[in-house]
Amino acid sequence: MSQPEILVVGAGPAGLTLAAELRRHGVWPRVIDQNSGSTPGSRAVAVQARTLEVFESMGVAADFISAGHKIHGASVHAGGSRILHFSFDELDSPFRYALDLPQQQTEHILLQVLAESGGTVERNTALTGIQQDEQGIQAFIQRGSGFPERWEGKYVVGCDGAFSTVRHVSSIPTENGAAIETYVAAEVRLSFPLPDDEWYLYCTEDGVLACAPLPGGLWRIVGDQRILPDSKAETIRAVARATIGEIAALDWIGSYGVQHKRAERYRLGRVFLAGDAAHVYSPAGGQGMNAGIQDVHNLAWKLALAVQGKASATVLESYGIERESAGRAVLALTEQLSAVANLRNPISQKIRNRILPFLAQFDIFQQRLARQVANASLNYRNSPIVSQHGRWYSPGPDPGDRALDATLADGSRLFDRLPGTKHAVMLFTAERPSAENLRGFSNTARYMREGYPEDVRTILISRGEVEWDGEHIVDLSGSLHHRYGAGLPCAYIIRPDRYVGFRGLSTEPMPVLEYFGRVFESSK
Repeated sequence: MSQPEILVVGAGPAGLTLAAELRRHGVWPRVIDQNSGSTPGSRAVAVQARTLEVFESMGVAADFISAGHKIHGASVHAGGSRILHFSFDELDSPFRYALDLPQQQTEHILLQVLAESGGTVERNTALTGIQQDEQGIQAFIQRGSGFPERWEGKYVVGCDGAFSTVRHVSSIPTENGAAIETYVAAEVRLSFPLPDDEWYLYCTEDGVLACAPLPGGLWRIVGDQRILPDSKAETIRAVARATIGEIAALDWIGSYGVQHKRAERYRLGRVFLAGDAAHVYSPAGGQGMNAGIQDVHNLAWKLALAVQGKASATVLESYGIERESAGRAVLALTEQLSAVANLRNPISQKIRNRILPFLAQFDIFQQRLARQVANASLNYRNSPIVSQHGRWYSPGPDPGDRALDATLADGSRLFDRLPGTKHAVMLFTAERPSAENLRGFSNTARYMREGYPEDVRTILISRGEVEWDGEHIVDLSGSLHHRYGAGLPCAYIIRPDRYVGFRGLSTEPMPVLEYFGRVFESSK
């Protein structure tokens, strides 16, 4: 094993996902964590559809689905009635549901993934300082009471939580929100039947109580100090009795504080921040852990290319631009959900209780809310490493959007054919491609084989049988062409994180080559 050139600080869901992804991309990271073990309890339980897509690309979605509990929607209640309902059933995703799974079990699965690739976590090991320059970065590591160790490498990634040491020693300031909010959480067994495939939110005059089903017949109840002023069992039972119903058994009670904060930047030189080290959100909508996992899925392939000397400076710059934009969208969502749920004025509450049922009548409102909660609408359209060639009039994913999956004629899926660690160039012939079109596509494929044999895979997608020397999908029904708005011959480039990097209305190789010229340059 070569000397690790990336230090991952923190072994929560974000840190473990990053380490496992770096191993999948052929890079050895070093992972340290100041704690002795995994996160106890079930503070974060929601695994959104987009995060399941990430886990699928890693090859472990089935493990999470087997361990988790499927959630198909959410209901909001107020004044004794349901005032809002939305469903994940219409999501444009292979996963039309969310999962509830205690964070400790999420970390257990990710630890297994890392271990299977030969990776480990150094426990009871803390970061104490960082020094960096143009040549590299040094980190000072403390284990026990011995002398600090000096580690040298190329990059440090802080996945070490809201009170991040990496952020502190790198002098990256934060933009703090309101005062710290305290939440009380409990895992209970209910004494009455309640459909266990949804999340429930009960808005009362005193505050909001959230209720979510867990694997094994447990339910997780969460409320802030307005509705749960303390963590006594009798308080939790009384509040549940007045809102949900009787509790048959209390298995676990805990409390935690949350202060909305966001790092002013996600990168400083050779230091990167991800997860709670970069942003802390309200628990509303179950976004925090998912945002962290998606942060590092965005970052892993970029760091791997940089360590291998293949990434341009723009690729590393794009991490902060892309994920800060996504973070602002998630923050806006959680703040909106919290504001609507936590209205205190009785008149405002009555207005909310009248308006939400009216809006819920419209499918477009419900579907938009479901996409936002599932993270299916997040995009990187303002990124410096996404682009388009030619004017596009047909519907299809824009550069910076999530790639779209599709079922192929043989029953397999497009995502099964996309390489998990490479860029994929998809060449759509449309109907009746000319000899000139095919010749241009053939030249593009040749340039990819010769110029980027380890990093790019080319797939021709035709409406019928054509002569082609390479990977080929025959799209007889035209469904795949329709999904990508490929009414004319065109090219799409799908990044390793399954986002669209480029699309172009040309069969010639130059636009594709120009795109990769911006991505694959020698990193400094």
